[in-house]
Amino acid sequence: MAVKKFPSGTYGKAKLTFFPAPYRSPIRSFASLVIPIQGSAVLLAHIGDRGWCIPSGRVEAGEDSIEAARRECMEETGATLTCLQYIGCYQMSEKGETRWSDLFVAKVGDMGEISKPKESLGRKFVEREDLPTEYYFWNDLTRCVFDHAFSIIQREK
Repeated sequence: MAVKKFPSGTYGKAKLTFFPAPYRSPIRSFASLVIPIQGSAVLLAHIGDRGWCIPSGRVEAGEDSIEAARRECMEETGATLTCLQYIGCYQMSEKGETRWSDLFVAKVGDMGEISKPKESLGRKFVEREDLPTEYYFWNDLTRCVFDHAFSIIQREK
């Protein structure tokens, strides 16, 4: 089976490349991101300096990236996750420095209170077709990664 190709992109001045699973970053990921899905919608967090985005953040000392994904989702949206699975990683390269971030997809479980209201100003479900106008950073790479996430989570039915 051929590995799916993704377009490259940029984030600020950094070059972004996405590597789908089973590829793993060659070093410990500095951040973790999760696409929480419920039906045909994605749960987004309103982060002050970014706008509406998926839960994400640094992997803290003593935790792995899957634990960070669960924690960030709870802190930024108040949601627990089910069917959480690794779908790939981003490589971010800028000025000779390379960092890696793991990406997960999950189904939304229970909804509680946002545990870090200073980080997240709110949450909302956004239908898949509305993501290009609602998501803070939409481009061809983002679209392909979200399509990939939906295709994986739909296999879980």
